[in-house]
Amino acid sequence: MEIVTLILLALGLSFDSFAVSVSSGLMLPSIRFYKACIIAFSLAFFQALMPLMGWFAGISIRNYLLSSDHWIAFGLLSILGFKMIYESLKPEEQRNSFNPLDPVVLLTMSLATSIDALIVGVSFAFIETPDTPLWLAILLPVIIIGSITYIMSMLGILFGKKAGNKLGKRMEMLGGIILIGIGLKILLEHLWF
Repeated sequence: MEIVTLILLALGLSFDSFAVSVSSGLMLPSIRFYKACIIAFSLAFFQALMPLMGWFAGISIRNYLLSSDHWIAFGLLSILGFKMIYESLKPEEQRNSFNPLDPVVLLTMSLATSIDALIVGVSFAFIETPDTPLWLAILLPVIIIGSITYIMSMLGILFGKKAGNKLGKRMEMLGGIILIGIGLKILLEHLWF
């Protein structure tokens, strides 16, 4: 997978974390850098761990699904993209207030925002070629996804403190559009190139 595609994918995946971080910044307007780092690290850790887990799961079933791997990757990324767009359109009343520094809330937030990354990890197993080295197949994507999620989460907390909730919803929608676009790119590359 090209580095630009990986960065766009990581950005798309990080928008859930960004949106949650914006909400965290809104809920904790006086949050200090150290506590913001705790939230961002938790979100980034799970966002990086899940593709690795998904990749291992995908490797075990890949040989059974090779002829339709591009359709599976396209379908999974499109479903995730549409889910993110749908979530971004929910009315404000349906969003609950929370304390993002509560360990249970932080763990739940981290898991919920990283489920998408688990499915992306499965799709990594399908688009990998046999001659792809392990570091390029999954380790590089994991590092890029984790790093970008950390940065986006820290920015989200800062923006939440400064800008307000509408920006977070728009970013989540943009993340969904990016995931659908990447899925379409994978499909088109396999069908015509």
